[in-house]
Amino acid sequence: MAIARFTVGCLLISLVFASSGWARREALTEQQKEQLQKIDRIFLDVLALTDRGQADPAPFRNLISARLAEFGYTVVSDQTQAHDVVFTVKCEQRKVWGGTMASGGDADLPGSPMRTWKGPACQLTYLLDGKSTQWKKEVRTKFTDAIAAAAQAKSTDPGLYALDQLRQRLKEYDFPVFLTADWGQDGRLLKVLAEGKPSPARKIRIIQSLGEMFSAQAVPTLQAALKDPDPDIPKAAAIALGNIGHKESIASLIDMLKSGPPEQKVAAAKALGKVGALHGDISIIPPLLETLNTDDLILKTEVVWALGQLPDRRAYEPLVAIQRSLRNVRTGRGTQEGKLWEAVNYSIKQLDGFDQIN
Repeated sequence: MAIARFTVGCLLISLVFASSGWARREALTEQQKEQLQKIDRIFLDVLALTDRGQADPAPFRNLISARLAEFGYTVVSDQTQAHDVVFTVKCEQRKVWGGTMASGGDADLPGSPMRTWKGPACQLTYLLDGKSTQWKKEVRTKFTDAIAAAAQAKSTDPGLYALDQLRQRLKEYDFPVFLTADWGQDGRLLKVLAEGKPSPARKIRIIQSLGEMFSAQAVPTLQAALKDPDPDIPKAAAIALGNIGHKESIASLIDMLKSGPPEQKVAAAKALGKVGALHGDISIIPPLLETLNTDDLILKTEVVWALGQLPDRRAYEPLVAIQRSLRNVRTGRGTQEGKLWEAVNYSIKQLDGFDQIN
């Protein structure tokens, strides 16, 4: 019963922090979620503006259409044609203030609209049944003043220069991944991983999105990604598996904890703490205790946090020994010793609390 209480608590923590945008999705009705998962045909509504007025939106439309097509979507430019959603992109030389931004949800995520930005920007959103779903992203140039930037680049038209720079940013910004994840279409993300030959950066973004979606369908692919030769991809896959929380991933995560390089061991420990606690699986304890005997303070800290997620008396003495070893060490906030001190105190309290309710 006590383990169940700790497990539920860990699950709630995982749900809160896995994705800020997840809460916004939960506000949608079941019918709306089903509509999002079935989106295939997209009406693309593009507007390009300079200080002189409207500019030709075709370069933006062509670029955005091509990028959406990478994920198998059909893009239409005529609103009379059948479509499932309206994707709107408004690109401006000088962003018009759109009112005070909300806080929380997508408003606090990278790529969200910035209230104070007045320079060149593209604002991306979509409408479902003609209504906003509050999904909003913003792409900005590196400069605020298009006139000064154009002069420095020896361009005679600041407006067109700003729009050209925004197109370059849209080539880099992976909005198709974020859109597809928001629509809950993990099948499209997995297909791009398997067949699209994505760059390492896109692979990581897709893997992170699958984890935030709690995609059970993605577990086999993510387990295979733990063996990817790119060192950053196994780390992302481990964290994603931790978010998803399927018990079948424990064995492969333990294997990474035992044999992976230090940075991957850190990710594996973090994931094992989540998955092990969720299922009350004490098989994670021995490999965590074994890994605790390391001079790598970052890894040691993550292992200590993981041990606090699933109370087990075997961890008590090793944790107390670490606590004692830190008493004469400067453990100021922000130092790695300070982070370890915080982790060990937390985990010992979890163990003490577990004893009190048993």
